[in-house]
Amino acid sequence: MSHFAKVENGVVVQVIVAEQDVIDTGIFGHGWVQTSYNTHGGQHPEGRPLRKNYAGIGYTYDIQRDAFIPPKPFASWLLNEETCLWNSPVPYPTDNKRYTWDETTTSWVESNDQLPI
Repeated sequence: MSHFAKVENGVVVQVIVAEQDVIDTGIFGHGWVQTSYNTHGGQHPEGRPLRKNYAGIGYTYDIQRDAFIPPKPFASWLLNEETCLWNSPVPYPTDNKRYTWDETTTSWVESNDQLPI
């Protein structure tokens, strides 16, 4: 079985599991694009990435890149052409603290969230 994304006007509206021959019959209509559950950022554990990312509802399918791109989380974030994922304009801090993105200041702000014990 494979995963397929229904793409309408460039946007994923549904994801199903089906056999290729069933999709080929047209019983579910047209506009289905295969996606790989194990692909993220152009990587696949078995070395066979498909369309950069696993499709999700609301993702864009970019036919020129042959890639599924998640919704842009913030206006300031930039698309990484290699992974087709969005990157913040400022790298996430590496001090092992928790941060949230503040779009107003375009910076990472230390989170006050406490982890459950």
